[in-house]
Amino acid sequence: MDNRRVATVFGGAGFIGRHIVQRLAKQGFIVRIAGRDTEKAGKLRTLGAVAQIVPVAASVTDEASVARAVAGAEVVINLVGILFERKEGDFARIQAEGAGRVARLAAAAGARKLVHLSAIGADAASESLYARSKAEGEEAVRAAFPAATILRPSVVFGPEDQFFNRFAGLAAVLPVMPVVSGGTRFQPVYVGDVADAAMAAIAREDAAGKTYELGGPRAMSMREVLAFVLEATGRRRMMVDLPDRLVEFQARMGEKLPTPPLTRDQLILLRRDNLVAEGALTLADLGIAPKAVEAIVPAYLARFRRGGGRRAAA
Repeated sequence: MDNRRVATVFGGAGFIGRHIVQRLAKQGFIVRIAGRDTEKAGKLRTLGAVAQIVPVAASVTDEASVARAVAGAEVVINLVGILFERKEGDFARIQAEGAGRVARLAAAAGARKLVHLSAIGADAASESLYARSKAEGEEAVRAAFPAATILRPSVVFGPEDQFFNRFAGLAAVLPVMPVVSGGTRFQPVYVGDVADAAMAAIAREDAAGKTYELGGPRAMSMREVLAFVLEATGRRRMMVDLPDRLVEFQARMGEKLPTPPLTRDQLILLRRDNLVAEGALTLADLGIAPKAVEAIVPAYLARFRRGGGRRAAA
């Protein structure tokens, strides 16, 4: 075991991270799961052999903890990101400065491979703080570790996602299905395909220094997403478009909650298509055929059907 290669995964206990950790363990890596919640990371020990998966306390905002986490690692993967700020400046601290810190210290530690998870829509000129910080993070990564591979997924789906599951939960309790930015299009990508892309980036020398945009085989508008969820869960709900002013008011009020359901920054993103750009490198360039929403999602949304999917819904 001690002769095996070491991989450090920042954010490895999260939705995407656990799939990558499992794949790394199967390939024989000693996997350090670097993050603030070591108890959550500790639950992933069963994905590998005894002492193969090691939780490490670290924050991308802390120089010393990042340096310890990457020491001796051949592979470093940074999955850390946030959807909203708990404190003003969190986007910059975590997604821009934190990304640069991981890249710089990984390079200093002699890491051979760095994979950085960004997002489709990363844009230094965006009105969205999220999108701007993602673009700044990419720039910082490139400056510190030019051979890094950057992955930009669209909305990621899978059994534990906060996308299809969230809308299915709403459909189960609301008399109507509210629609926000119904015309905005997404290209949902399966979490397993994103994990496979990270592994391909590690294995392939031709992926060094490149950026890949990850999307599934089907572009869906928000209205199509909601219609799909209703069909998959057997719920009959009228879809109602919410007025912009009402949505903006709800977002402003929601920001006062510990976990806001929608923020004004997210609303900016929701008004822009989230699709793989024409001419971008994609999953196909990594040798991966993306899985369709229709092949995966209905199975895990069955629990939202009446009777938990054991009988027909009405």
